[in-house]
Amino acid sequence: MDSVLDPRSNSEPYERKQVLSYSWIIFMIFVSLNSASGFETDRNYVLHAKHKYSHRSKMLPVVVNTWPFTNATAKAWETVYDKKGTALDAVEKGCTACEEEQCDGTVGYGGSPDENGETTLDAMIMDGTTMNMGAVAALRRIKKAISVARHVLHYTDHSMLAGSQATEFAVRMGFKEESLQTEISRDMWRKWKGQNCQPNFWMNVSPDPRNNCGPYTPNPTTSVASKATNNVFDDKNHDTIGMVVIDRDGHIAAGTSTNGAKHKIPGRVGDSPIAGAGAYADGSVGGAAATGDGDVMMRFLPSFVAVEEMRRGSTPQKAAEAAIHRIIPHYPNFSGAVVTIHKDGEYAAACHGMDKFRYSVCNPTLGEVTVHSVPCLKTK
Repeated sequence: MDSVLDPRSNSEPYERKQVLSYSWIIFMIFVSLNSASGFETDRNYVLHAKHKYSHRSKMLPVVVNTWPFTNATAKAWETVYDKKGTALDAVEKGCTACEEEQCDGTVGYGGSPDENGETTLDAMIMDGTTMNMGAVAALRRIKKAISVARHVLHYTDHSMLAGSQATEFAVRMGFKEESLQTEISRDMWRKWKGQNCQPNFWMNVSPDPRNNCGPYTPNPTTSVASKATNNVFDDKNHDTIGMVVIDRDGHIAAGTSTNGAKHKIPGRVGDSPIAGAGAYADGSVGGAAATGDGDVMMRFLPSFVAVEEMRRGSTPQKAAEAAIHRIIPHYPNFSGAVVTIHKDGEYAAACHGMDKFRYSVCNPTLGEVTVHSVPCLKTK
């Protein structure tokens, strides 16, 4: 069952309707002139073109966002619809809203402390028209990760900057350097230390990571099967807000922002800032974003796979399912989801490792931020 939040009017502005009317009048004049000049006009083709144009206008612009982060979706929608901003603008504004609200504690400052108690951030933004991108990984002491990623896109020839050097870049670009820790994140870290550092991400080391904190050293005699108790990825512990936006002009952008996995080994980077893993956009096809166990999902580039499936003719639903099915045989217990949008505005999602997955959407037909729920695929 879908639920509706943040009601808005779904009627298009008068000026927008006027432009569409003029465009259709010009198109019909062109057809008439061609017909008068001796060119045979296929009436069925004209009617099909009119229907397709009308359908597309009702589907675009569109915002799709992993998880029911409705305020982030509303901010992106306000940017791309009310303010007639670009897809890139909407992705940045939407992800920024989640960074500021610390969505589910998995985005922005004050969440997911690593083994040293520090919060670091990953983010990326991709332009589906130019196929350019900007990303930051393991960003320290800067709150506005998605905006720093956009500065990488606009002001450098690089695709990604990482760690303390990414912080230095951000400071040069005018961003404020400040602690990303909060009392909540410090308390989370203290409790984890008090539980013998459980759960953690270590394996094949000494002392036994299943009931000891480090420091650890390699133990080649330890079986892979004795892996420490791992973090459980779910709706409160996952990699990312992932967002895909198509603006009025059909331009597509995708972006992500996250503070990563709780109690990660310092320096760990997940799928979020990696093009094709955390998100992907191709203006000739569509876009996709992924969320969940980033260490697993990045090995399969699910966002890229989903877009390529749409390129081959798959519907957004089948494309999302194909990306998830690519992972299941290798990691039958993984938890994650993929959202997809075709360039014409059709969207869908697929998931695994949960009972259901909720994501938020807005377009002119819906007229308001709407939360959809899909049942997850089962391991065969």
